[in-house]
Amino acid sequence: MNSSDLSVTDATAKMIDATPRAGQDINHEGKEYTTIKEGLAHILVPRGVPTSTDPKLSKEETQKQQVFYNPIQQFNRDLSVLAIKTFGQDSIQRKLNRHEQFRKKNARRKQTSKGKRLTMEPREDVNEAPGVPGTEDAPSKKRKLAESEAEEGAVPSKKQKVIENGEEQETADEGIQDDSAATNGERPSWKPPFTILDALSATGLRALRYAQEIPFATAITSNDMSQKAVESIKLNVKHNKLQDKITPNTGNAIAYMYSFCDEKGYDVIDLDPYGTAAPFIDAAIQAISEDGLLCVTCTDSAIFASHGYLEKTYSQYGGLPFKGEPCHEGGLRLILHAIASSAARYGMAIEPLLSLSIDYYIRVFVRVRKSPNDVKLLAGKTMLVYHCESGCGAWTTQFLARNKVTKNRNGDPFYKHGFAQGPSADQHCEHCGRKTHLSGPMYGGPLHNVGFVERVLAQLNEVDRETYPTMARIEGMLHTALEEMTFGTKLEKSNGAQKTQVLDPLIPKSDPAEIDHHPFFFIPSSVAKVVHCSAPPVAALRGALRHAGFRVTMSHCKPGSIKTDASWRDIWHIMLEWVRQRAPLKNALKKESPGFAIMTKASATGHTRATTTTAADSAPAAATAQVPTGPAPEAQSSTATAKNADADVSESTAANASPAYLDTTTFEVVFDEKLGKDHDRGKFVRYQLAPRENWGPMSRAK
Repeated sequence: MNSSDLSVTDATAKMIDATPRAGQDINHEGKEYTTIKEGLAHILVPRGVPTSTDPKLSKEETQKQQVFYNPIQQFNRDLSVLAIKTFGQDSIQRKLNRHEQFRKKNARRKQTSKGKRLTMEPREDVNEAPGVPGTEDAPSKKRKLAESEAEEGAVPSKKQKVIENGEEQETADEGIQDDSAATNGERPSWKPPFTILDALSATGLRALRYAQEIPFATAITSNDMSQKAVESIKLNVKHNKLQDKITPNTGNAIAYMYSFCDEKGYDVIDLDPYGTAAPFIDAAIQAISEDGLLCVTCTDSAIFASHGYLEKTYSQYGGLPFKGEPCHEGGLRLILHAIASSAARYGMAIEPLLSLSIDYYIRVFVRVRKSPNDVKLLAGKTMLVYHCESGCGAWTTQFLARNKVTKNRNGDPFYKHGFAQGPSADQHCEHCGRKTHLSGPMYGGPLHNVGFVERVLAQLNEVDRETYPTMARIEGMLHTALEEMTFGTKLEKSNGAQKTQVLDPLIPKSDPAEIDHHPFFFIPSSVAKVVHCSAPPVAALRGALRHAGFRVTMSHCKPGSIKTDASWRDIWHIMLEWVRQRAPLKNALKKESPGFAIMTKASATGHTRATTTTAADSAPAAATAQVPTGPAPEAQSSTATAKNADADVSESTAANASPAYLDTTTFEVVFDEKLGKDHDRGKFVRYQLAPRENWGPMSRAK
């Protein structure tokens, strides 16, 4: 029976050089493999290993499969292909522009040299007469002319062209070689190089997808330290017939990337380790080319988004974690801080193009440039956070330095750098009086580049859902990330409908000195918990903020979140008005609670629900009431008519005055749910629910 099964398998199995197909059986060197297709790439897994791409696989089946293929990370890979493709179009266009500029400049140099030769010829005829002064200089002039003519067809040294960076130097050299080929009558079409390094490749799936789905990628290196993994990479590369584009490499990723210190590096480096990417960041900075893209994944959320191992967080990322619900957003900024500080040591400045907290990990796409002037701005974009995590949850940012714009004698603007005034917060929270704790230092600039996000969204118009099955979630998350920067304003102008229009491939550079004064979100149910009231609907709270003139959006990190440019004074003023207008408290708050301290700072009354009780029962309640409770109940009115008349007068006077919080925040609060609703709220899949129990990275692959 077993022998007949083997014979049937051998008869149906294909060889390694067969055309790849999903579910295909491959027989290679006596081993049986099954083919899995993701995107346009195919990988081979040993027979018997689950090959389903369904994320709802059982935990046991997933542990067997994740060594060769991890379907949980498909969203990461789909997004990475689109992001690198978007960046690559920008990089290719810039290289073509530089190449064209150098070609024109080289042509002008040739024309100038030819003109000088023509003007010098009559003088040489005069100087050839014997006895005329200057005859001795003729040979030297002819020799110089001959040298200049010889140099026209030669490749000049790198010192002959004043350039700003190594990328332009390499492009200039290639452009000159192209022109020298044109002098021989043959001018091959010049193709800009675009190289990618998959530093921690495992089976090479990412490299395979980049080679198949990014048509202008010229060379991809798939590196892994494990010899078995590299053998699997070679097998998959051969099966996909990509030997001319993908180069497998066996070696330590850190040592391999450091070997590019004095050489031209890669245009894109992808770091996707199991756990933290911190040990690889400095080496990746050495191996990235000028104006390159660094893609970083970190899955150690227990370190960057948890307070249980804060000493480990500091050693890995150079800062302390943010404690509370925005902890993943704080983790994003910690990782960006680690990348920025590492790059700054070498005069490299970073620009976050897209920074996302996804499921249990973080994925950032960062553009790295050689720009010493932008590096000087880093201290002014690095912040500490004072956080009242044990009380009301309010936070205050403290930037380490200030970047002040001033003008020189010619009237040109430049930045002047100075110390920031501190501290920006007291040891105790100004709202609830609890102790504040420090988080950071962390990156304080914007998390996304609006132009980049819009261009990735435009890429979705050109792809099919079969190749990118996570396209709906990508679109929803990118729209949410875009609204974090624009608060929905620019999206309506540039988009207009559900589809983003085709945009110029060049990604505009964001302001290198821009900082985010409101970097974190809050959850309505959490602030309601502080004052022990029912949570307001998200639309009502958003409408109140918008009615007061503040901008409001949501965060991609967590459903039900609110991100706004309102201060915590404004937020608490709105929440106290919610309690007074819509949800009066049923029970008195304890005097030691954070909510009690917040309510005592309000000028309005009526935060506690009035009840019909007797005068004897109301006496102890009044003794323990935490805030003024408004007018007495009607049941007590018969005992003190004159006092009630005076109370009515004082109540009407108080009603005419605007309620205030901390005697400074006095704007009118209107809970307009219609104003708080977004027109495209239900059009996008903004957040993904866990498809099965224990969704996450699970144990390390053996």
